[in-house]
Amino acid sequence: MKTVYCGGEGEIVEKKSRFIATVRPVNSEEEAVAFINEMKKKYWDARHNCSAFVIGEHQEITRCSDDGEPAQTAGRPMLDVLLKEEIHNAAVVVTRYFGGTLLGTGGLVRAYQKATQEGLLASVVIDKKPGRILKVGTDYVGLGKIQYLIGKENLTIMDTIYTDRVEITVMVPEELQQKIEKDVVEATSGNANISWGDEVLYAMVEKNLKIFEKIS
Repeated sequence: MKTVYCGGEGEIVEKKSRFIATVRPVNSEEEAVAFINEMKKKYWDARHNCSAFVIGEHQEITRCSDDGEPAQTAGRPMLDVLLKEEIHNAAVVVTRYFGGTLLGTGGLVRAYQKATQEGLLASVVIDKKPGRILKVGTDYVGLGKIQYLIGKENLTIMDTIYTDRVEITVMVPEELQQKIEKDVVEATSGNANISWGDEVLYAMVEKNLKIFEKIS
């Protein structure tokens, strides 16, 4: 599930009109409405503060507003960007300062979509995935084989403890759990200790592993 971890702000200029896109993560319609009102207050002197948001694991809630622009030229194109990018639980407000030149309906659609894309580019967008924490205990003979498997499957190591044996903690994507356990058993001839932990939602945030919540 792709979502906004940290919002951002992007800006474009089209025929002297400024389009400022502000993106923020939201978890409810109430949060989205509060954010939109906050932006309207911040940019009170702007001609338009158009908005769109999408909420839910299956994008169940979607709303958009043209805020005075011609119908279907602002809010809907902004929402289309969020839907096309498969973004969940995020809201965007595009503030327009009119530059004196009319853009036409096609020009408005392109400008609001481009501004929304710039806002997303300025944000930290992550992809939450289901996974499970795996602890593998092995002797030093089996260590290289385990490390090879981890590298081959591009798994993320969470921790490594060295004593008379080695215990490696890794995050395993849901779809690889059975395969990894089978591969570890085969690679170590059954001599590794395998312990599965919690099922969680996780994501890579700027190359760092972050766990968000347990899956019940």
